Amino acid sequence: MTLNSALDDLLVTTLKALPGRFRKLEYLSALCSGGACSHWGLARLHGDLAASKAVLQAHRLLVSQVLSTPIPELLEDLRKSSDAAGVSVEFYAKRLQQQGIELLPHEPGAGAQRHLNSILSALSSLVRTPTSASRRGAWQPRSLDQPLPPLGDSGARGPQPGIEGGAAG
Repeated sequence: MTLNSALDDLLVTTLKALPGRFRKLEYLSALCSGGACSHWGLARLHGDLAASKAVLQAHRLLVSQVLSTPIPELLEDLRKSSDAAGVSVEFYAKRLQQQGIELLPHEPGAGAQRHLNSILSALSSLVRTPTSASRRGAWQPRSLDQPLPPLGDSGARGPQPGIEGGAAG
């Protein structure tokens, strides 16, 4: 006799052992292929149908949770998940972004793919190293110790021909 439902078993036993939402998301998406989900251990205890339903339900719950979590929290989660995967946070974010739709359950719901893609894109941008951003010619903020140019055309561009103080034409 089982004490827990297949879903409870999956959530409390299996998924609890995985650190980070993104590691859990990768794990659950790996269990599902072409709309069919399977988990050998759950199927053995609870039957194929109950195991399949539990994996799909947990996958949908987790995607919903990721899509409703604030970006700063997901950024911290991304760091946890990348540490657990043993790779840099930049590499892990890029890997998730490349997986894209594969991370979603079958028939995820309207807008879920675009929403997840935008979250993964934002996280990838946030974890890029400052040196790689400056190499691409990204805008860099002005240092606070640099004086601002004076207001007005003459101060900003210097003397102009044909204007008082400029070269005669």
